[in-house]
Amino acid sequence: MSQINKKQALGKGIRALLSNMEDEINAPKAPNNEPQQNQHQAGINTIARIPVDLVEVNPKQPRHDFDQQALRELSESIKLHDIIQPITVVKTSQNKYQLISGERRWRASKLAGLTDIPAYVRTADGQEMLEMALLENLQRENLNAIEIAMSYRRLMDECDLTQEQVSERMKKERSTVANYLRLLKLPPDVQKSVRDGQLSMGHARAIISLEHVDQQLYVFRETIQRGLSVRQVEQLVKDMATEKGPKEPVKALAKLPPPYKRIEDNIASHLSTRVKLDRKKNGKGSILIEFYNDEDLERIMEKINL
Repeated sequence: MSQINKKQALGKGIRALLSNMEDEINAPKAPNNEPQQNQHQAGINTIARIPVDLVEVNPKQPRHDFDQQALRELSESIKLHDIIQPITVVKTSQNKYQLISGERRWRASKLAGLTDIPAYVRTADGQEMLEMALLENLQRENLNAIEIAMSYRRLMDECDLTQEQVSERMKKERSTVANYLRLLKLPPDVQKSVRDGQLSMGHARAIISLEHVDQQLYVFRETIQRGLSVRQVEQLVKDMATEKGPKEPVKALAKLPPPYKRIEDNIASHLSTRVKLDRKKNGKGSILIEFYNDEDLERIMEKINL
């Protein structure tokens, strides 16, 4: 089978699995006096109650941040009403299950003290399982923009999909997928602020349009410190691009060989400030680290453990 045919077959299989989800969700529950499948005797592609402690987190789960207050509220609801929507797992070995989707429900169930949990038990190979986990979570969970971007990137890298194929599976415009992927080029501190909800997708898209890391970090700091709106950030970026804004970030830098430019950018990203690396032909050089006030200096010293 050709590589293209393999991808198409895999995609059809995943779509079939996902299309069955609504039928399973709407399937009638067994009456209380009828025994449900339990004691971790779940079969293939079935619904069963399985022990909470035998469920393991999928290491390739795209979601990493969970609102602890929301988890506590969900756990209180679960104590009263049990799990409304089963989690989805795959059986990895005898009496062990790995999550495909529903980690938030699983965590809340543990918090509520449940000993078992309703689950769709599926079978899948490694690549199918990864694509199922990514697609189901992207469709069902409230992921932040960086988690969405990372999931799109993993679909491309680990499932060997193109941007166009990702957009088809997610029913998104290709430009939308591309805009999310661009966020992964932002410095770590900016990405973290997007993940934490300090910056919106609009803020991030304006910042990423700047070419240099030091410019991006300057606008990032200004946005956080001054509470700039998306429109204000876009105007600041426009002014800098036309050299009408602050001179420091747009000042021409001495050209460095690419490996040393990457080092300069990495240091600037780590310290969240402008860094100038100067290297002479004999190998000697210097590193200039800028700070904007005493508080900024103290922050940088903490970053480098001084």
